[in-house]
Amino acid sequence: MHIPSDHGPIPDRRPPRRAPAPVIWGAAMALLLTALGGWVITSGTEEHQESKPSLSTGALSLPWPQDGQASVTDTRTGASGTSGEQKPVPIASVTKVMTAHVILSGHPLRQGQSGPVITVDQQAQDESHSSVESTVRVEAGQRLTQRQLLEMLLLPSGNNIARLLARWDAGSEAAFVTKMNRAAAALDMRRTTYTDASGLGPTTMSTSDDQLRLARKVMRDATFRAIVATPEVAVGGPTGTLANTNRLLGTAGNIGIKTGSSTPAGGALMWAATTGRGSDAGLVLGVVLHQKPNTTPAEGLDAAFQAAERLAEAARRGGRP
Repeated sequence: MHIPSDHGPIPDRRPPRRAPAPVIWGAAMALLLTALGGWVITSGTEEHQESKPSLSTGALSLPWPQDGQASVTDTRTGASGTSGEQKPVPIASVTKVMTAHVILSGHPLRQGQSGPVITVDQQAQDESHSSVESTVRVEAGQRLTQRQLLEMLLLPSGNNIARLLARWDAGSEAAFVTKMNRAAAALDMRRTTYTDASGLGPTTMSTSDDQLRLARKVMRDATFRAIVATPEVAVGGPTGTLANTNRLLGTAGNIGIKTGSSTPAGGALMWAATTGRGSDAGLVLGVVLHQKPNTTPAEGLDAAFQAAERLAEAARRGGRP
């Protein structure tokens, strides 16, 4: 049986609910993001350039997954590594990272900005009742800010929200997909093809190397960084409170980025973890794709989490030959 999208009709695999501590988390995250210097500054969208490596570059020696593909880079030292054949594979909801990138490129938000108010249309409401894909409950006429919609896109992985944002930005999903592919070409993502805004379709394909290029780009955007580092968000109204699907968030320096899973894609995870402190603070970025494809989305995502966790822990210890 083909299960088309992560977090659709299967049981919710969000992280176990813990007693919320938004003030503590927010303060700690602000300190973390500030400490990362040229890579992570808490204001502006892309005003700061990636800091140049302070050490000689080299290959990372990491516990690579046996199957699928993975790519990791230490943005401070320049060390990097890749495993698996870099052939295009379905990436499921990791697609939404490019969706967010296109939206923020066309409609940038600075720290504290919510952006324009967008009215939910009937299509987004109708799709929110789907039992075969990941959606977020919304009602036609509901008024939500651009930032709220980005949170609904990236935390619970709402496919209907991806399509709503696409229509708002470009008039149609097809026109928006053209912009996604144009953005991919600008980042030299040569083995990437986007065919939809949500990742629902198996024809949206990429490689871990290409997605790592995208990770390096989006994590320079302060608004994007803040959103993907958020454990949960209270939207209110019919939408309620939404939890982040990334169960690694907040563990071992993890500050994002995006989950993905489906039967053809298996499990996928784009991730970011902080390293060091003070002047030695840095950021490790990674992408894991195609973990246990053709099983259930739950099995694939579990495998992706396990692979990413091992990679992140080793990379934070400075994995090198």
